[in-house]
Amino acid sequence: MTTTRTESQVQQWIHLAQQLRVDSIRSTTAAGSGHPTSSMSAADLMAVLMSSYLHYDFDNPKNPHSDHLIFSKGHASPLLYSMYKAAGAISDEELLTLRKLGSRLEGHPVPVLPWVEVASGSLGQGLPSGVGIALACKYLDKLANHVWVLLGDSEMAEGSMWEAFAHASHYKLDNLIGVLDVNRLGQRGETELGWNTEAYVARAKAFGWNTISIDGHNYEEINNAYAQAIRPNGAPTVIVAKTVKGKGVSFLENKSGWHGKALSKEQEAQAIAELNPIRSMTFPVQKPASTQPLPEPENKPLELPQYKVGDKVATRRGYGDGLKALGAANGRVVGLDGEVSNSTYTEEFAWAFPERYFEQYIAEQQMVACAVGMSVCHKIPFASTFAAFLTRAYDFIRMAAISRANIRLCGSHAGVSIGEDGPSQMGLEDLAMIRAVFGSTVLYPCDANQAAQLVAEMADHQGVVYMRTTREKTPVIYAPTEKFKVGGSKVVRQSPHDKVTVVAAGITLHEALKAYEQLQQQGISIRVIDAYSVKPMDEETLLAAAEEAGNKIITVEDHWPEGGLGEAVLEVFSQRDGTLPQVVKLAVGSMPGSGTPDELLEEAGISTHHIVRAVKVLVK
Repeated sequence: MTTTRTESQVQQWIHLAQQLRVDSIRSTTAAGSGHPTSSMSAADLMAVLMSSYLHYDFDNPKNPHSDHLIFSKGHASPLLYSMYKAAGAISDEELLTLRKLGSRLEGHPVPVLPWVEVASGSLGQGLPSGVGIALACKYLDKLANHVWVLLGDSEMAEGSMWEAFAHASHYKLDNLIGVLDVNRLGQRGETELGWNTEAYVARAKAFGWNTISIDGHNYEEINNAYAQAIRPNGAPTVIVAKTVKGKGVSFLENKSGWHGKALSKEQEAQAIAELNPIRSMTFPVQKPASTQPLPEPENKPLELPQYKVGDKVATRRGYGDGLKALGAANGRVVGLDGEVSNSTYTEEFAWAFPERYFEQYIAEQQMVACAVGMSVCHKIPFASTFAAFLTRAYDFIRMAAISRANIRLCGSHAGVSIGEDGPSQMGLEDLAMIRAVFGSTVLYPCDANQAAQLVAEMADHQGVVYMRTTREKTPVIYAPTEKFKVGGSKVVRQSPHDKVTVVAAGITLHEALKAYEQLQQQGISIRVIDAYSVKPMDEETLLAAAEEAGNKIITVEDHWPEGGLGEAVLEVFSQRDGTLPQVVKLAVGSMPGSGTPDELLEEAGISTHHIVRAVKVLVK
């Protein structure tokens, strides 16, 4: 379709685009680093979007009716910050603090700025997060806004982009618009497809997207493309725009070797002279029609499931039942799963609340990104899959922390105790992996009542919160009325005569309890601590146990020895003055194979037998 535009509109687009180019150069030259040429290629695209199609309330960044703008090519941050300056959101003085210590204008966008919703810079993540935002806007909040995502051609080689393309078309996200800046040149030369825009179009069409191919510097084509893209037709749209890197400056245009390089002061002056901007101007952005807050769902009393002490119930069942109960109490809770919901028991939530459940299929990167997008829209997302498969999404988990996202993850089928499926399915790295994420919380329940209680705790906790659950049914040892807090632990066995403290969690706590019974019969008393909160640890209880029980500790975990429970315990003591306790770590020390859970626990050296033996060695 063709949209009529006035001469004054075209002049405004030209002036804004040139200003964006100039400010991208000025800010990066002042910083001495950055990506001016990657910003210049998309300046015309963003000028038309900003002045004629974007509806955004810069005065109220939390206005739910605003459009969402994500720079998936986060290295083009100078362009984004120049847009903020053009909109009057930041000053020219702040623009020139780009990349300086303490500045909000970091090298890649982060939500330190109120108008940045997700961190970008690790390529291939902006569009997947945009899918999560678009899902929430269309299906949960039922809004008429749009999610605009600026894409880079280099990141189209990332598999996560095509996970996002598949999910966006599956869910018919016609409120999602990708703007692909095909400037041909990447960091070390030409991109995989160069200027073969037909290939991008064919791939996007194959994934069920509407496609529009344009000259990314032709204002009429850009305008018509946007006008067509905002018309809902049941499918997402990608605008494939052929552009020139460094557009507007003769010695930069389509030249290799300029990626990520700032201009010198002399080069800056020459470039600005060529761009010939009229002056620095403010370009008002259209505000959304409504400023009304969205109605909050009514909260109801939380009625968690209850399991009888002595029964055998898997913690993954406690997680699923707890999530269902939480969903009934809080309408902001959303369920996501990687096509294993009948194993993680997320299916309990899906059956009860199908309108708040979004299947992510075997696409763990997209699942985590979707959770991040949902958190942008103030939902409480719980994303679940096998612990082993979350390793595939680790970069997304890492970036979620940088995004200040509040997401809840559950990894089931952790450890050798899953049995016959073998090591490809055994999450043995997950505790170390999530512990290393900034500000993360790691929980590892040992019974179903504890798991359900901790699900409720997860909902109220900030940052990346992870729960590790077990495939095998384990005895219920806690009453339904028992309470558990993040950062706590439970001393489940103790006496004034304890010689050694055994610290365990999850499946190995039950092995420790069996070891306790055997040792009692042999006249040896041990203290047993359930360290269900692996991060943060209950330091006070551990320090008291070391002092009261012979300054000897054994940690037992169904995990590799690196980075898991044992090292979390060691960190508590390494940060304290005084005599360190003697610590023995029992962990999975060799590559497991297939077998029964009992066989594999024994082979791994973390069974009751090995705990008893380790205690006796320490006591002697």
